[in-house]
Formats: sequence, structure tokens, C-alpha cells
Amino acid sequence: MKPTKVLIVDDEPGIRDSLRGVLEDEGYQAHAVGSGEECVQELASGGELAPAGYEAVLLDVWLPGMDGLETLQRIRASEMPGLPAVIMISGHGNIETAVRATKLGAFDFLEKPLTIEKVLVVLKNALEQRRLHLALDELRDSGRGKLQLIGQSMPIKALRQQIALMASTNGRVLIYGESGTGKELVAHAIHAQSARADAPFVELNCAAIPEELIESELFGHRKGSLAGALDDKTGKFEKADGGTLFLDEVGDMSLKTQAKVLRVLEEQRFEPVGFAEPVQVDVRVIASTNKNLEDEIERGNFREDLFYRLNVIPFEVPPLRERVEDIPELADHFLREFTTAYGRKPKELTPEAYAVLRQYTWPGNVRELKNLMERIVIMYPQIRIDARHVPLPVARKAADRSQDRNQSLVEVRQSAERDYILRKLEDSGGNVSRAAEALGLERSNLYKKMRVLGIAPRE
Repeated sequence: MKPTKVLIVDDEPGIRDSLRGVLEDEGYQAHAVGSGEECVQELASGGELAPAGYEAVLLDVWLPGMDGLETLQRIRASEMPGLPAVIMISGHGNIETAVRATKLGAFDFLEKPLTIEKVLVVLKNALEQRRLHLALDELRDSGRGKLQLIGQSMPIKALRQQIALMASTNGRVLIYGESGTGKELVAHAIHAQSARADAPFVELNCAAIPEELIESELFGHRKGSLAGALDDKTGKFEKADGGTLFLDEVGDMSLKTQAKVLRVLEEQRFEPVGFAEPVQVDVRVIASTNKNLEDEIERGNFREDLFYRLNVIPFEVPPLRERVEDIPELADHFLREFTTAYGRKPKELTPEAYAVLRQYTWPGNVRELKNLMERIVIMYPQIRIDARHVPLPVARKAADRSQDRNQSLVEVRQSAERDYILRKLEDSGGNVSRAAEALGLERSNLYKKMRVLGIAPRE
């Protein structure tokens, strides 16, 4: 494990040497400079510790030329990745200087004469906080990568523009779209680009919660107020305070619950079940539905007043059949995702495979395409995936036509055997013993056929 790198900035040689000696004795890799200008240059270049940067800076306030506070400003304003934690040091400290240094981004403020114990404790805490911040940033970046809207079709470009235009507002959003189109992805994207991005994003699938539990899920309850309520429960609205609440498939919410949600939207407060005092919240609500809510209003299944409260900014997520040009990019993205997740070699689709993917109507939309790519990664060991490896009706027809034109009788027979065995393996969840039983073969004979036909057992 590489030692942590610390930069000492002080115009007094004795203090520089003393601090460097102490830190090196504690296992740090320390370097010292005598001015703010040298500090900025050292951080920008990596200095004698290049190529890796410093993780912490002990920075004196009173320096010749550029003082410590100006140096701190320059450090915080730079575009260097993974900025170091900065600890200010001063022999003439006062509250005003300490407050200003903290506002500029310093972790702490130490007064001279320094004690070894104090320096080491503050440095350890500063480094730990920096590592936590970096881990959080990495997690957020990873989350954003998983939540990206993939595709360059006109409907997706228009959707991105619409998100960028209104994400910074507090307007309520109602997202329309068929199941599997990515409505939740759009809700995440709106939250990530809003002023609430650092606050909670809380989800509730209204179709998945039983009617008798949804009120408790939304508003929380007090211990003993409901059957089985053994502890106090915080509801989704309270968990989302300051952030965003996503009500997925809001069209499946009961009329009774709709009335209570309407009141919360109007007043931004509610009473948890069994609580006498109301809870005040600041929540932006994003809802989604795969239903035509205006039709549901006519049928008496959805409140008109709630519809107008939610439908401030309507979004329409197009089905996959209306953005066919995005299918290759989506398929490649999911293949990369699952080959990485399962530790498999990268795979590529042939032009014929892309063609059959475009021909399919995708009733399950993007979710169905994602599931298909996962199945291909699990079931097929080949690097190149052609049309006959795509388990779709249109793919089988295309593969049959290709086989009839280009393959010998032996090749056609082997291909048919391979496809049939793969279907049986899929039906049995990858269990070779059950597949062998369904095929009327001994397990050992099935393994031999799989080796001959290039079928890898499911891991």
C-alpha cells in the first residue's frame, strides 16, 4: 500500500523540517515548500512525488507573496481531480481568519505552537473525510452512468432537451409511457439535474403495494397504530423531504389514497397514521403511468383534481418500436453491462443479428431487450452473436432462410440440434440434468453433445 502524500507549506525552515520529520516517522510521504506560489505549482505538477497527487496540505496563513488564504482559493478553484484536504496553520490566528478559511474550503484551522498529537489527529480526520467525499463522488458518477438515456434518435434527443429545460424547476412531472420504456430512468435523470440532486430520491411503486399498506408506506405510522406495527415507521414523503418522491404507476393508486396524496401536494404536510401532530415537508413529486389517466377519470378510477396537480409538466417516453435506430446502441450497452457482471469475454453482434433486433416489435420495450441480452450472455459462449443466436421468432425465421441457402445438410442438422438443446436448457434454467431428462438423453451424453456443438454449461 502506497504511503499517503502530504504537502507542507510554511516559510519557516525549522517548522517545515520538524513537520516533515514527524509525518515521515508516522508513515506519511511528506514534501515541504516555502511559499504559496510553490505550493500551487507543486500541486499542479505533482513535483517530486509525480505522477500521483497529494492527499493533504498543511498550509500556513502568513506567507511571503501570496498568503495562505489566497493560496487556498487557488487550490479550491483549480480543476485538478481529487483535490487535497487543506489544513490551515497560523501563529496569529483569530476567529475571523478561521471562519474565512473554513468558508473557502479548509478542513480545520491549527494555531501555533503546534503539538504533534493535535496535528496527527486533525490530519487523520481530514484524510478520512476526503476519502469519504471521493467515494461518494465515485458512487454518484457510477449511478449517473447507469441512469443515462441511451440513444441518438429524435425522440430521445427531444426527451433529453425537455429534461434539461425543466429539471431545475420545482414543477411536478407526470411521465407517460408503456411498461418497460424507462419511465423510472427519466425520473432519475430529472432529479439528477435538479437543485435537489444531493437530496434523497425516494421511489414507491403504487402497483406493487397492497391497498391496506400503501397509506403507511406513504405517510408512515406510529407503533401499535396498525395490526403488525411493532415499531414507528417513517413514510416515503418524510424520507424524501428536501428531495424527490417518484410515484411509479400512480394510475393504480386507490381513490382513498389519491385524496390523501392530493392534500399533501396542496399543503406539503400530512399526519402519519396514529400521530396527532402534522409533519411538514418540502418534496417534489414526479409520477408515472402506463395508463391514459383521462380515460381513467371518465371511468371514475382517477381523481381529476389530482390529475391536474400532477400533470404540470407532462413527459412522453417513446416505445422502443418508435426508436428502432437506438436498438444497436442499447443492445451493445447491455451486452457490455452483462459480460462485465458475469465475468465473460466481450461479445459483438453481427449485422444479421442487428437486423433481426430491428425487425422485432418489442412489446416489452427496453426492458425486454435488456433481458434478451442477459440471456444471450448467459447461454452463448461465442464472441460473435449472429441471427441464429437471438432467441426471437423473427431471428429463427431469418436463420432458417440463411441456413437453407448456405449450409450443408450436416450443418443444418447440427444447427437445429443446437437450437433445440439451447431451448431445453433455457426451459430448465440452465440445469443440465433436467434438460437431459426432457431430451431423453443420459446426462453424460448431453454433455458430449454440448461440447461438440459449442454450448457452454451455465455458470
